[in-house]
Amino acid sequence: MTVNISRDDLKGHLSPATITDVRHLSSYSWIKSAEEPIIAVPGIPPKWQPPMTRTQLAKDSGFQYVAQNAARHPEIPMEPLFRAIYEADPTFDVRCIDVVTDRNNLRKLLSFVDPQLTRYSPEPFAIQAEVAGKSGTVILNRVEAQTTEFIGPGQFVGYGHEFEKAYTTREIPNSTGHHRIINYNFGGLSYVVRYEADAYVDPQESVPMTDDAPEDSSVTTLTSNIDDLSLDDGMILDSGPVGSRLSIRKQGRVIPLDSTLEIKTRIVHKPISIVDMAPQLWISQTPKLVRAYYSWGLFNDVFVEDTSIMINRWELANQPALTKLAALMRLIVEVVKGLGGRCVIGYHPEATDELVIQRMDGKPMLPLYLYSKWDTA
Repeated sequence: MTVNISRDDLKGHLSPATITDVRHLSSYSWIKSAEEPIIAVPGIPPKWQPPMTRTQLAKDSGFQYVAQNAARHPEIPMEPLFRAIYEADPTFDVRCIDVVTDRNNLRKLLSFVDPQLTRYSPEPFAIQAEVAGKSGTVILNRVEAQTTEFIGPGQFVGYGHEFEKAYTTREIPNSTGHHRIINYNFGGLSYVVRYEADAYVDPQESVPMTDDAPEDSSVTTLTSNIDDLSLDDGMILDSGPVGSRLSIRKQGRVIPLDSTLEIKTRIVHKPISIVDMAPQLWISQTPKLVRAYYSWGLFNDVFVEDTSIMINRWELANQPALTKLAALMRLIVEVVKGLGGRCVIGYHPEATDELVIQRMDGKPMLPLYLYSKWDTA
């Protein structure tokens, strides 16, 4: 049984569609391990710390992650998200949440709603969907054909990974990726969104606002007592419930959302516009951005920008697309419930320019012990 959704089905729906009531829920860093999967909670993203001198970087090469959660924990890639939340707040009430998803899924769905919001041609994608609990929370699981890649010596894909190694410092040994989990309201639904954060900037450092912002707005006010939270030795392990392979190391410190940043590198003659980056920054409510341009592995004039004003303007300017995204998400929730609670959402532009939601059989998306969180009185 399938349901097809076209862009025309989304006209004239909810307005305005803005993100409100943003709050940080939890975070974690993956820890390199040859055996069982381990995350450090709250973990910490790499710290933005540019080198003192201009450095010639090698091109990206070797093993890289495409979707680290699925690569590290392929059996249940959504488990780290929930484990991190309940580690931070054992009383969290998931029954109040309408949609749990990765940022990547929302980026793909937004590109379907309005292909002009991306500089790339439409690409096929698939997203698994499942309804959990009587409250009807819809969980969206990212699906990738490959969760890792190997960049060979004869390939050139840029300097992005090498740039992050050179311009940031990891404060947790053997950490390989930091994920953030936030909650907000959008279009009448409550979301929990997970995404990978590239780095954080020292809250004591001044960051210039993009696009003629007032001078007194150059430093964002922090909402958490970052100085009261510190790294520990990380030797405490929570092996989790019976049947779970995922272990938690209590290590790191909470970094406020206001201090997180996204990093983007590109060759010097191809400018990175805020419009290109806006959907990604908007979905995760990431306020800061580094746009780094290279010429033969050398980077000049690299700095951190506060783009929050620009992202707010982008949100207002793109209400036609965002109201359609809000309508699409409400329709997805309704359709997945109507099709029995377990589906795959697919888009194949070469075959049809419609989103296809198909009922799916298969194993549950979460371990049994997590489903009990929806039954708690």
